[in-house]
Amino acid sequence: MAENLSSSAQKMQDTLKALGYDYQVVEFAEPTRTAIEAAQAVGCEVGQIAKSLVFRTKQAHKPVLVIASGPNRVNEKRIAEYLGEAIERPDADYVREQTGFAIGGIPPMGHLTPLETLIDEDLLTFTDIWAAAGTPRAVFKLDSTELPKMTGGRVVSVK
Repeated sequence: MAENLSSSAQKMQDTLKALGYDYQVVEFAEPTRTAIEAAQAVGCEVGQIAKSLVFRTKQAHKPVLVIASGPNRVNEKRIAEYLGEAIERPDADYVREQTGFAIGGIPPMGHLTPLETLIDEDLLTFTDIWAAAGTPRAVFKLDSTELPKMTGGRVVSVK
């Protein structure tokens, strides 16, 4: 673990503090870009990793954040039903423009643009979960029940 946080990880730590949370961002030498890498780094189940995936609606081009449990594959048709519009995977530039973060390190909140957020109901089966914290090497541990409140997200079935 790094003692001094990189600028993006520190930005996330500052965001957590500003929102009134005491969660601590930790940054590792090894990558935590994937759910498997993150689970290995922190020593938890892959299901406890909250992966933040950005999509874009096809007609309105509105950004949508889906926070999924590590092993779960997002069912894009189901997400489209919730939104009333089909979704697509945007390119990395779009994701950075909307969130301010690179793919692989997108946190659940603290984005440049407000994102409609859908939260995988499977994450709430765990007491503690881990989410990305601004870089592909930074994460923070949080109480799963706090995730809907801290993101303004809706809990749904995403798989």
